[in-house]
This record gives sequence, structure tokens and C-alpha cells, in this order.
Amino acid sequence: MTRALFRTDAYRTECEARITALDEQGIELDCTVFYPLGGGQAGDRGHLLLGDGSRIAIGDTRKARREGATPDDAVHVPVDTADLARVRAGDRVTAMLDWAYRHRLMRFHTTTHLLCALIPQPVNGCSITADYARIDFDIVEPLDRDALQAGLERLVAAGHPCTLEWITDDELLANPEMVRTMSVKPPLGFGRVRLLRIGDIDLQPCGGTHVANTREIGAVRIAKIEKKSARTRRITLRIDDGEDS
Repeated sequence: MTRALFRTDAYRTECEARITALDEQGIELDCTVFYPLGGGQAGDRGHLLLGDGSRIAIGDTRKARREGATPDDAVHVPVDTADLARVRAGDRVTAMLDWAYRHRLMRFHTTTHLLCALIPQPVNGCSITADYARIDFDIVEPLDRDALQAGLERLVAAGHPCTLEWITDDELLANPEMVRTMSVKPPLGFGRVRLLRIGDIDLQPCGGTHVANTREIGAVRIAKIEKKSARTRRITLRIDDGEDS
């Protein structure tokens, strides 16, 4: 089983690890700082530093699909599959995140939670990349883009702390209203479920990576609001760092 270090520290950028398995899909480690694709959030990328000083570029991270895999078991997918021949099970490596890429994912993901605080409706879809994020709400009424933009700016500037909490499976089952997402459910059967609390404005199960304070999100804007169906409004977000159009 992989120890998913990002579950408790999203700011850790590297770790020493041992290769536990590898196949044509990629490399599994006994611990990792890489978040695997899931819950709408893209998988991390970066490098594995080998014992001889060379590196294997990791272009994606996915959940392991083998029998008996847990939600934390991650496959580190190399950019060049030929690099798989350079390592074997038991080798020691240093897993090193592409931090700039990860941090943008954290900023976008936390912003989607702020939208949940502004729009108290179920979520029926979400996609978080380093370039943009989009979130779909199950709502019939039109959304006011200017009002939502002002609300986001207010919540970001307020500097709400973002903290983690844990509850048992039974506690979540007894409080189903905590789950905002219709398409993705928290994994049960592993004893406990992780929650993200943003100050006193939002609390919901989430396994993704987040900033420690909403002020860290910076200049985020609502790029588009679309009516995707009679009951779905999609919001697309962009971060203005002087490099997005």
C-alpha cells in the first residue's frame, strides 16, 4: 500500500521512496507526494531521481487498477515508457513534484469549494487542470456572473484558513448532506473519510490538494458560465498570473 503523503501535507514537494512494483503502465512506490488523477483533479507530474543521479520524467499519475489496490495506491506514468527498463522493484528513488504545476491545481481546487459556498446546490461534475477548472451545478436558475465574481474576490481576500478533518465512515453515512458531489462519492470501507474545512463557510469530503489559506488563491476569475442542460450550469475558472488569456 502506498503512503499518500499529500493527504496530510499538500506542500511537501519530495520524498524518499522505494519502488514496490512496475509494469507497462508505470511505477508504484511505497510512499509518494504525487496526487493521482481523481475527484476531478488532474494527476501530478514531476521526476523520479534515481540513485545514479539521472531522472525519469513523470508526465501523469493515476490510481492503481490492480486487484486489491486502495485509493492511495498510485502509478507514476513516465513521459517515455522506455525509462521503465532503467529501474526495477526494490530500487530507491526520490519522488520530486513539479511544484508550479501542483500549486495551480491547489489554487483552482480550493476555488471550486468557494463556489460551493456561494452556490448551495449539488455538484454534478468537476474538472481541475493547471490551465483552468470547471464545475457543474445542478441548478435551474441562471447564475449572476458579476455577483459570483465579486463573491469569489471577497472570499479570497478574507483569508479563510483551509484545514483538514477526519470522520468515520459511519459519521459520514449519518450526515449524507455533507456530500456535495453527485458524480463522485467519497471512498468508504477504509475506516475514515477526509474533510476540507474552509473557515466557517464550507465543509465537505474531499481527497484533493488545497491551499492553506484562501488568500493564496490570488487573482481568479470566472471566464464563462454556460447552460449545459435544463438542470446544469457550468462555470469555467481561470487564474490571472499574467500568462493566461
